[in-house]
Amino acid sequence: MAFSFQDMVEEARLSARALIDFGEHFFNPTVRLGVTGLSRAGKTVFITALIHGLTRGGRFPVFEAYASGRIARAHLAPQPDDAVPRFAYENHLRALIEERRWPNSTVDISELRLVIDYQRQNGADRTLTLDIVDYPGEWLLDLPLLQKSYEQWSAESLALSREAPRAHLAADWHAHLATLKPEAREDEQATLTAAKLFTGHLRACRDERFAMSLLPPGRFLMPGNLADTPALTFAPLDVPVGGQAPDGSLWAMMVRRFEAYKNVVVRPFFHDHFARLDRQIVLADALAGILDCFRIGRSTFLSSLFRPRIDRILFAATKADHLHHSSHDRLEAVLRRAVTRAVVRAEDTGAEIDVVALAAVRATREAQVAHGRDKLPSILGTPAAGESAGGEFFDGNTEVATFPGDLPPDPEPLFNGTDAFRGLSTEAAEKSDFRFLRFRPPKLEREGNDEPALPHIRLDRALQFLIGDKLS
Repeated sequence: MAFSFQDMVEEARLSARALIDFGEHFFNPTVRLGVTGLSRAGKTVFITALIHGLTRGGRFPVFEAYASGRIARAHLAPQPDDAVPRFAYENHLRALIEERRWPNSTVDISELRLVIDYQRQNGADRTLTLDIVDYPGEWLLDLPLLQKSYEQWSAESLALSREAPRAHLAADWHAHLATLKPEAREDEQATLTAAKLFTGHLRACRDERFAMSLLPPGRFLMPGNLADTPALTFAPLDVPVGGQAPDGSLWAMMVRRFEAYKNVVVRPFFHDHFARLDRQIVLADALAGILDCFRIGRSTFLSSLFRPRIDRILFAATKADHLHHSSHDRLEAVLRRAVTRAVVRAEDTGAEIDVVALAAVRATREAQVAHGRDKLPSILGTPAAGESAGGEFFDGNTEVATFPGDLPPDPEPLFNGTDAFRGLSTEAAEKSDFRFLRFRPPKLEREGNDEPALPHIRLDRALQFLIGDKLS
């Protein structure tokens, strides 16, 4: 789409905000770390484990500044942004350790400030402020909409919905869509019905059996105080990409509301939060398509002053504890393959990008289980109450051993059409099932009056990549 006057105003505003941030950070070095991922990706657990490990004393042998003793202490500071909710760290920690349950999923943006007192490698004492910004990955999916017209978005959404297994999930919405004439007069009731059915389709796609979450608009499933407003009441129509909506038509009504969604929902998030990030970790899902919205590139004096950029992005495959360690390298290879284009683009701009398989809180242990004459590399853990496998239901207290299987040495077949991974089902695509056994957080023993350390897999490697250079 053409570069509009509104885009110019937005760029000027971003540059002015970057100038203010640069002046503040010059005297008080600050890193704004964005943490995102789709629902159930583990954002809340990651942030809680990161803060707990740094403030309480975690086991981080790969995090050089911590392992070498150069970090004197890390402590929480008052929330820096009066308009953003504070990340409920204490509640989440209590859920993990005392209640042995996973915290509730992220449904809104939140923030927390961590101050790290450390000694530089040359011996000088310094302080680094780490502002951690937690936001739903579904919001991130909306950013590409800023560069799309309603017609482009409609065409893309409809094309996806007509492919298996989405077509099966979109049957009711498609039936209603067939009754709509885009050039007809605008019709509030027809629009409400279309939006309701389209939202139902998005919700069905996000169901854990299908695990198809990369579908904007993200706020349709997390409306908050915008529920039932016109900005969240629209749906795709079968219209030509280069077409022009007649005045007063249903098509024009949809266009107007699509643009309102961008102005009311997407742009404020981009301006006020996303464009100010310095570092970013994307958990679990390979959101390569959204990298067009990252201002990636190596930070320099001028770029920090005039063009805010994210200069490091870490893609993390979470729940590595659901696999035996012998498959962790293969899990990283799968994720790296999924973000290949993103990696190339980031490297071309000078930004650094990495991929890691991790578990911010490790819920399982490893074991060798005899199976006939073979010994299978297995994991031991306590499935959550109500979980089932092989017809057996678990009570939430019984520890079980399970063989998670092996990932292929070559990830390419997983991305090739009929050979692609279909989860737990070998039936037709619409009957695919991507659910896996969910384990409770581990039972931990207190060490005196202190909170116990949270076991993890490669959380220290993630910290080293994300902030290690700032503590050198």
